Amino acid sequence: IPNAMEPRAAIADYNTGTEDLTLYTTSQNPHLARLIFTAFVQIAPEHKLRVIAPDVGGGFGSKIFVYSEETTISWASKKIGRPIKWTAERSESFLTDAHGRDHHTMAELALDEQGNFLALKVKTTANMGAYLSTFASAVPTYLYGTLLAGQYRTPSIYVEVDAVFTNTAPVDAYRGAGRPEATYVLERLVEKAASELAIDPAELRRRNFIGKDQFPYQTPVALEYDIGDYEASLDKALEMSDYAGFASRKDASQRAGKLRGIGLSCYIEACGLAPSALAGSLGAGVGLWESGEIRVNPTGSVTVLTGSHSHGQGHETTFAQLVSAKLGIPIDDIDVVHGDTGKMDFGLGTYGSRSLAVGGSALSRAADKVIAKGTKIAAHLLQTDAENIEFDAGEFKVIDSNEGKTIQEIAFAAYVNHDFPIDELEPGLTEKAFYDPVNFTYPAGTHICEVEIDPDTGVTEITKFTAVDDFGTLINPMIVEGQVHGGLVQGIGQALLENCVYDTEGQLVTGSYMDYCMPRADDVPSFDVGMTCTPCTHNPVGAKGCGEAGAIGSPPAVMNAVLNALGQTDMDMPATSEKVWQAIQNAAASN
Repeated sequence: IPNAMEPRAAIADYNTGTEDLTLYTTSQNPHLARLIFTAFVQIAPEHKLRVIAPDVGGGFGSKIFVYSEETTISWASKKIGRPIKWTAERSESFLTDAHGRDHHTMAELALDEQGNFLALKVKTTANMGAYLSTFASAVPTYLYGTLLAGQYRTPSIYVEVDAVFTNTAPVDAYRGAGRPEATYVLERLVEKAASELAIDPAELRRRNFIGKDQFPYQTPVALEYDIGDYEASLDKALEMSDYAGFASRKDASQRAGKLRGIGLSCYIEACGLAPSALAGSLGAGVGLWESGEIRVNPTGSVTVLTGSHSHGQGHETTFAQLVSAKLGIPIDDIDVVHGDTGKMDFGLGTYGSRSLAVGGSALSRAADKVIAKGTKIAAHLLQTDAENIEFDAGEFKVIDSNEGKTIQEIAFAAYVNHDFPIDELEPGLTEKAFYDPVNFTYPAGTHICEVEIDPDTGVTEITKFTAVDDFGTLINPMIVEGQVHGGLVQGIGQALLENCVYDTEGQLVTGSYMDYCMPRADDVPSFDVGMTCTPCTHNPVGAKGCGEAGAIGSPPAVMNAVLNALGQTDMDMPATSEKVWQAIQNAAASN
């Protein structure tokens, strides 16, 4: 059950004089919400509806969707001509927000005598809930089945998914959206194969990795990976976690009456959801491009407008850094605007770790257009040809000369100059760009979890967690590390604590924090985070998504560690203390 810091809320305000409707709502994609409200719900004409998504206290997927409360208060505000506010109670969020990850899967992995993967067969039943939410059917198909190759050279893969309706809340995208489910199936299978074949889990994975010289690599499940170096991430993770010293730590735990285990997870993610043509061929009702606009004001300050939306990811900083680096304008002079359909023509919002790879690429292209126009203006002012102008660090210079103009001088001239050649230059220095990716980006990495279990109570303590990820080019490493930390906590919560339960009558019995356990600070260790880098080959930023990786790689790493400590081969998440204690008792009884 997604539990954002702030529950959903909305205000609808209908102006009877202008017939304009303004909807303030906690949405991750206000433009898409406006499209749904106008084209399908038909609550108002598009030119009469403005959707504003201000600071939103977390989303993680659950605030992508259009919910009935937003529709209801919009209709009611038009009916009575007054603004109406609605704020969810936490209990409403438990009951009505789209839930995540309800799969039942049977899977088989075939290997040869040397431990090389030959084939994978997966049969999944995926719960959709009582009715379809916005992306519901895409999650267990488009975003799940296509990721079952993982980092490995598996020649043949068969995947079959049956989506079923039940009497639960709708099940839709939640941090990772299909990719954590695929990674969990695959990495649990690989760990089990290593155990049965008595091959070191790291060695079995290494033996089957796609080599860095094999890219681009076409998988059997539709996707073509553009670049990667999986051994580099594995090697770094093994070193950081002191994998070689695990045996001595296990012995020390045993002498203290504790069980110690270690688990690996080598994940890959397809994010920066793309391209539009592929999404459309699979049934998506909207493309997956993004828009960006850069307005260089007369005094040289910059307004950046993006169709992406920030609800805690730090886009205001990252996008400003990106534009500052491109244009040579101080970051303090850059203002990033998002979340308002009245200011940005259209955008597709934030989900699927797409903001920098897709939204940032749109801004990079817009900056290139600003530089191109600035070059023409500089050539006019400096009385030379545009081919003789080069731009570097915020200055347009005449090649082989000390003559030049700063971008601030060019911006001022763009608005006040009175002698531009009419046929060649328009006033102003504002440029817009759209970016439609040609492929996904493919972040990947290795997560290693080490746990210690008290056999008397079943309590599991994560003593060490190492995450090494390849996110391509990093704009702000500190923000990236924060994203990894948050994802790891959510993944650990899924592996050890969180569990949505309905009774046989369809009643939600985990409807509050009294019954649903969220991870707290003392449930997680201080994470060891490392990075490797293979820049994305097909976007101008070189970046891959980072927002969901922690939640993708961590659940199988944790479960593999728990089962390694117990000496067992399978257990459904979450591995609660009760479940772990009972597994220990059952093993003792059978012996």
